[in-house]
Amino acid sequence: MMPAETEARLVSRRHAVAWPAIGAIAACVVLLGMPFVFSGFQLFQVSMTLVYAVALLGLNILTGYSGQISIAHGAFYALGAYTSAILMEHAGLPFYATIPVAALVCFVTGFLFGLPALRLEGLHLALATFALAVATPQLLKYKALEPWTGGVQGIFITQPVAPAGVPLSADQWTYFTCLVVCVIMFALGRNLVRGRIGRALIAIRDHSTAAAAMGVNLAFYKSVTFGISSLYAGVAGALSCIVVQFVAPDSFGMFVSIMFLVGIIIGGAASVSGAVFGAIAIEFLPNLTGAISKSAPWAVYGVVLILIIFLMPGGVAGAVSRQLRRLREPSGAS
Repeated sequence: MMPAETEARLVSRRHAVAWPAIGAIAACVVLLGMPFVFSGFQLFQVSMTLVYAVALLGLNILTGYSGQISIAHGAFYALGAYTSAILMEHAGLPFYATIPVAALVCFVTGFLFGLPALRLEGLHLALATFALAVATPQLLKYKALEPWTGGVQGIFITQPVAPAGVPLSADQWTYFTCLVVCVIMFALGRNLVRGRIGRALIAIRDHSTAAAAMGVNLAFYKSVTFGISSLYAGVAGALSCIVVQFVAPDSFGMFVSIMFLVGIIIGGAASVSGAVFGAIAIEFLPNLTGAISKSAPWAVYGVVLILIIFLMPGGVAGAVSRQLRRLREPSGAS
């Protein structure tokens, strides 16, 4: 006869294995079914949530895992969007061909920006990235670049349509495009942070001197991480230009970079799933607070953020992780 305690532990382990599988299946059903349930503005919001999730994952790799503070991701987000828009508008490239180009341009720009930033840490690095975020919208309005960027008027984008024979509307096709790219970027990001590079980044974040003593090349990893993080922001920017169908300098102001930082704090720093929760928050939380108070929505928004910080210091992902650990623990275990 099997002891009751041992049997309870085996049952608990079976449940622990089953919960992630059930969650993954449910998520797939929801994600694949959304475009056939939602339409118009609702589908636009869901598509933008996927876009923000990609951008937040890139920022989380930089800030959450390596500990480098950046307030410039709105700038790289804008660079990706404009690269894609310019290639479609002036070079006639299909949207799908512009994503790798936007990713490469943002990676190189982020890597080069990260090189001089190696000497900066903490608030000094934040100030340097702040300067880039402030300058980018003004550079996009520069008269010499107007033939390419459209100046203050921006660029209107024609939304891609589904290939012939595919029974999807333009909005549905755009959603599935964002979903596929998002899944690919999350799979790559998950492998990155769980591998050797991820361990090196955590070592740099926790104690850079000790990491250097163990043979971690600080300059290389910091610069490459800045480039990878910028690449994610660029891919998100490229996706946003077909979802919004318009790019303009004022759409990428300082608020975008701050919004991304708020997103990783709400979702949970150093967490891949935290990027998803943060994206949901920055897309839907302002609308929710506006519905609560039409006279002072940002006051309500601030109160909600304070409550989240106090009640969930590890973000939503941290709170969910704690609850899952409790479910996995055998009942009656000490």
